[in-house]
Amino acid sequence: MAFTQPTQAFDAMIENFNPQAAEGLDAVFQWEVIGDGGGVWHVKVADGACQLFEGRHASPTISQICSTELFLGMVNMEIDGMQAFMSGQLKMTGDMMVAQKIYDIFPL
Repeated sequence: MAFTQPTQAFDAMIENFNPQAAEGLDAVFQWEVIGDGGGVWHVKVADGACQLFEGRHASPTISQICSTELFLGMVNMEIDGMQAFMSGQLKMTGDMMVAQKIYDIFPL
């Protein structure tokens, strides 16, 4: 199933959370998705569990900013996140090592 709205992708990320890939991790992943259906969400990962929140976190471990189209392309595995970052389409700040774990922690 292809995601057509960011909220669908975030729900699936929580449902598919891989606690083994997140073992020992205490982090906050934040996404600012700009465009139709966009918004700001963050996911707190700690103690082998995760929680999804709408809105900004005061100090996320990694923060990503992108368009709705780009976000949906990445979660639908049509666009490589690293290439999007290197081309400037995806803006990220924070711990890049944690960012590299996203696909393992939230396999879609």
